[in-house]
Amino acid sequence: MPANPWARNPWFESVAEAQRRAKKRLPKSVYLSLIAGTQGGVTVNDNTDAFGELGWAPHVVGAQAERDLSTSVMGQELPFPVMISPTGVQAVDPDGEVAVARAAAARGTAMGLSSFASHAVEEVTAVNDKIFFQIYWLGSREDILARAMRAKEAGAKGLIVTTDWVFNIGRDWGSPEIPEKVDFKALLRLAPEIAVKPRYALDWINGGKITIPDLTAPNVAPKGQPGPTFFGAYGEWMNTPPPTWEDLQWLREQWGGPFMVKGITRLDDAKRAVDIGATALSVSNHGGNNLDGTPATIRLLPDIADAVGDDIEVLLDGGIRRGSDVAKAVALGARAVMIGRAYLWGLAANGQAGVENVLDLLRMGLDGAVMGLGHKSVQELSRDDLVIPDGFTRAFGG
Repeated sequence: MPANPWARNPWFESVAEAQRRAKKRLPKSVYLSLIAGTQGGVTVNDNTDAFGELGWAPHVVGAQAERDLSTSVMGQELPFPVMISPTGVQAVDPDGEVAVARAAAARGTAMGLSSFASHAVEEVTAVNDKIFFQIYWLGSREDILARAMRAKEAGAKGLIVTTDWVFNIGRDWGSPEIPEKVDFKALLRLAPEIAVKPRYALDWINGGKITIPDLTAPNVAPKGQPGPTFFGAYGEWMNTPPPTWEDLQWLREQWGGPFMVKGITRLDDAKRAVDIGATALSVSNHGGNNLDGTPATIRLLPDIADAVGDDIEVLLDGGIRRGSDVAKAVALGARAVMIGRAYLWGLAANGQAGVENVLDLLRMGLDGAVMGLGHKSVQELSRDDLVIPDGFTRAFGG
């Protein structure tokens, strides 16, 4: 019997191949939403390009036969220092965040779940017990706390507060137009794109019934109530005054558990995260969706890790495409990294198996780097393993 021509391809050998397959399968506007940054794309490009400026100083004798890659983040044991970063409305696959959570669980790692996710927190914690719930400062303090407590009741182990975002006009080449909801009018407009991507369309047909991509945010509403549309939630967020450090300390105290501030690029902000009692911070520029021209996070990591690494868990978010990138981040002071686009491309390429594929590639690449550098543990990685060009790092707000 001939193979199904519409079936998704099996194993891919690199994150770049996952991206190529995602581009081939997804409608243009859906794919563009995965690569979009702000304005000229200076930051989104620097996030990845900066890793290439760092070289290795490997040993050629003394490789260790067994290597320990494990670490922990906010009280959760991880088999290797990679976790899933929260991203909203994962309409690249019908199972979305649930498929990602299953993949992360299969590889033993943690997942950040966006408050703008298209699946309810209860569905996601049911398949992965290492979930950190992400909060945007949206609505009143009471609204925000109610969302956090709903997540805690569902089993979320920690809270991530995202601060690294600006409301900005999109890339110079044009950002994709995302519909308010997928209704007949939207489907009619998107029909030419979908018609040339039959594999994507067929994925949304189950038992002869067509599933419409869900562009709502069920975790913004009280449990059991319908969530607003993505843009409805987005609009409320834009009209909510941004939080102060006092607001973040209040939420951290109310939450009463592991607490991460995501979006740190300045030394003084890193120190304030310590001051409010945060468990962790993520050096992040929202994958290049912050103010364009903000330096790559890997350039900012060393000085932030030096300043506060003894007082708070320091993670890095931005530009991770290979296991060697993970090793470079750990060598420069990160406890772990958070991945975004890489796993979304895996999800688009091959569903849950594609996310597992991406995690496997990163783990294997990291293991190869640790071996090549002659270490027996990821904890032994240090700047002595790197060739760092003059002027590579950036530091401000000291």
